[in-house]
Amino acid sequence: MHSKVQAQNIQAFKLFNPHTLFNPKAFAFSHVAEVRHYNRTLHISGQGGQNNQGQLSAEFTMQLQQCFENIQYILQDRDATLADIAVLRIYIVDHNNKKHQQLIETMQQLWQGLDFPACTLIPVPCLALSGMQIEIEATAYTL
Repeated sequence: MHSKVQAQNIQAFKLFNPHTLFNPKAFAFSHVAEVRHYNRTLHISGQGGQNNQGQLSAEFTMQLQQCFENIQYILQDRDATLADIAVLRIYIVDHNNKKHQQLIETMQQLWQGLDFPACTLIPVPCLALSGMQIEIEATAYTL
């Protein structure tokens, strides 16, 4: 029984923000994801803002919401949650401060009470589909 309690305290990874760097929490990310104990790795390919019929909204905010909904559908299908995501790579077409703030606010809502994953935001000139404004790729680890 004691070893089971210890096992429940083990996390697949830990998120860190070294004190020698700026605190990134206001920007909805962590500097480091250290993976030590895990049974599964989920590499989630870039999810765009398409709904289940493959349709894209013309609005960035709607595509942003749909990206994270798509990621959550995948995680749920694999018995995982947003808390299992260690790393995000986010590609934004025509990146600007407004889009960046919308991303930060969305992540703050979704990761409420949790540490943010390590994250890289990559401004790009275009993505795979015409009208696609955002794509989010994720790596998750589960016990």
